[in-house]
Amino acid sequence: MKVINDLYDYENLKIVQESESFKFSLDSLLLAEFVDSVDNSKLILDLCTGNAVVPLVLSYYYPNKIVGFEIQEEIYQLAEESICFNHLEHQISLYHDTVIHIGKYFPGNNFDIITANPPYFKYNKTSLVNENVQKAIARHEIYLSLEELFQVVKYALKENGVFYLVHLPERLEEILALCEKYRLVAKKVQFIYTKENTNAGIVLVKCVNNARNALVVSSPLYISKYKSYKNIFRK
Repeated sequence: MKVINDLYDYENLKIVQESESFKFSLDSLLLAEFVDSVDNSKLILDLCTGNAVVPLVLSYYYPNKIVGFEIQEEIYQLAEESICFNHLEHQISLYHDTVIHIGKYFPGNNFDIITANPPYFKYNKTSLVNENVQKAIARHEIYLSLEELFQVVKYALKENGVFYLVHLPERLEEILALCEKYRLVAKKVQFIYTKENTNAGIVLVKCVNNARNALVVSSPLYISKYKSYKNIFRK
């Protein structure tokens, strides 16, 4: 059943969701919050946009133009409805296609900022995947591998442009290797924990295209201590 919910405590922002199938995750909110202060002239690209949580949250803070790509038709339609419901058609533009085809729509070195909440889990014929097709595609690398994502980012990102990624800590070694391979230099790593004395649940990585090496690992963040995620990295 289709429902319209408040987008947490982002005032006046609503999101259209399917209550029995696809809902956005905390990961997307944290990814959007992880984006540093943005100059108004910067063009933003959100890959694997889902139902457009990241563009919606970014629009709460910034007036910048935002482009999103979503491969799944049903989820893309939910995102379009959310954008229209919030009257953000002038700011957010969505494309229903795989991010691998970005070259059909935009030249290389076109975006100042790229965000991505991609599928987390590797996929092969023996992988256990969710019976819900939407969730399976969103969670497993059925149509987009991690390296393919990095190839897209390298193509689309301007010199000294910034790439923000949310992913699983157990794949951080692979992520950092791809950063080195594609000269998307990791600048900041932020581990997110549910609470103290647990393993990190997700990791956020900030990269800069063709920058000098200067990696900072931020202090652990325990989300159970926060009642609101707004400005969670700026407190």
